[in-house]
Amino acid sequence: MPYAYNFGAAADGTTDDTAALQHAIDEGGGVLKLTKGTYRITRPLVFDLTKLGYGAVLGDGGTPRIVMAGPGPAIQVLGDHRGTALPSTVKPHTWDKERFPNISGVEILGEHPEAIGIQLRKTMQMTVSRVLVRNCRYGVHLVERNRNFLLCDSHIYDNAEYGLYLDRCNLHQINVTGNHISYNKRAGIKSLDGDVHNLQITGNDIEYNNHPGVDKSPGGEPTGAEIWFEAPQGVISEVTIASNTIQATVQPGGANIRIHGSGKTAPYGARLIAITGNILGSQTRGIELLSAQRVAITGNTIYGAAELSLLARHCSGLSMSGNTIAWQGLPNDPPRDGILCEDCDNGVLSGLVTQGMSAGSPDSGAAITLIRCSDFSVSDCHVLDPKHRGIELRDCTRCRVTGNHVIDRRESPTMLQAIRVTGKSRDNLVRDNTTGGAVGENIVVPQETTINRGNIQW
Repeated sequence: MPYAYNFGAAADGTTDDTAALQHAIDEGGGVLKLTKGTYRITRPLVFDLTKLGYGAVLGDGGTPRIVMAGPGPAIQVLGDHRGTALPSTVKPHTWDKERFPNISGVEILGEHPEAIGIQLRKTMQMTVSRVLVRNCRYGVHLVERNRNFLLCDSHIYDNAEYGLYLDRCNLHQINVTGNHISYNKRAGIKSLDGDVHNLQITGNDIEYNNHPGVDKSPGGEPTGAEIWFEAPQGVISEVTIASNTIQATVQPGGANIRIHGSGKTAPYGARLIAITGNILGSQTRGIELLSAQRVAITGNTIYGAAELSLLARHCSGLSMSGNTIAWQGLPNDPPRDGILCEDCDNGVLSGLVTQGMSAGSPDSGAAITLIRCSDFSVSDCHVLDPKHRGIELRDCTRCRVTGNHVIDRRESPTMLQAIRVTGKSRDNLVRDNTTGGAVGENIVVPQETTINRGNIQW
């Protein structure tokens, strides 16, 4: 397969190579081979697999650079796969012409404010590997419908809005593995509406995806998230976020992981989600869940959330267990972090190891706060040195606080109560907890709202 220079590409960074590269694609059987150099283009390079057959962009060892000096995607891959990942739904023309397009070994640099790195539409088994995309509006942009997409071993860096953007896309089976996704101004990975299932985000470094000094987006909504799923009119489900470093700098409205479903009751737009074995830190919020169902948060280290380590509202089936929270870094850093579950049902907070959490105020709130929650349990947690109080239930029903260790060990304690139940709570249980060091009474539990048994107070 001939290289692009055989079709007249100058690769000098000045000449407009658009026509030569498109000619190389069209006449080279849908395969674009690039040697070292800078290829300046002003229009998208279109790989129409339905016409060209199997397609690829192959760069020599990462040495070629494509500069997109016009609007739109530098590389656009078009297929016609209308089925699912089920083999029986894949039409013969997809296997004969369109399967497994791939892009590897190139850099894409945006020079126009509306430039996009790579855009995919109706592709099957698309693979993007060993690429660098920077200074575009979006790094990798998936639209309409795609299946079995892989993004691996790549750098999606310093783009104006989103690094990887699933834009109202019907997409099942997507793996994002072994990438650096950093310094994208609004989010590292963003999914908006659509119908997205079977998404694995594993082994990545996802950092600093915010815009310091800019509090809100042009539309006024919160901005700045490493991973941001928003599905008010769609679905995001069957998601694994595992073994990543996910951290940033604190920005108002920012979050390491933000997942927003639809409505306040089932069916939820966000569901079946596992957040496991990650390092999360240095944002306004660690994990923010809104209208999400069946979420497991396990084995993470969460630190330095300026407001809350976990905020969950209108969630059902939440399990948060075996996490460490609120490592503060430097001894003189102010206390941070906290957990707030509000209007949630059927949940468990267990085996958490926390220290110095400062959520709440002298009047209300605690390191772990449940508000208007039902059928929830807080068990076997270590809540050490909270600023105001350890655990608070407000207006909660059938909740259980058992087997926790809530202690203020400091020479000058500030914890007012270890455990408190307030408001219109009823049918709750506080039992077998170890508490101590409170400035006031360790356990404040009205008899008419809560059974209080077997607790040890020092």
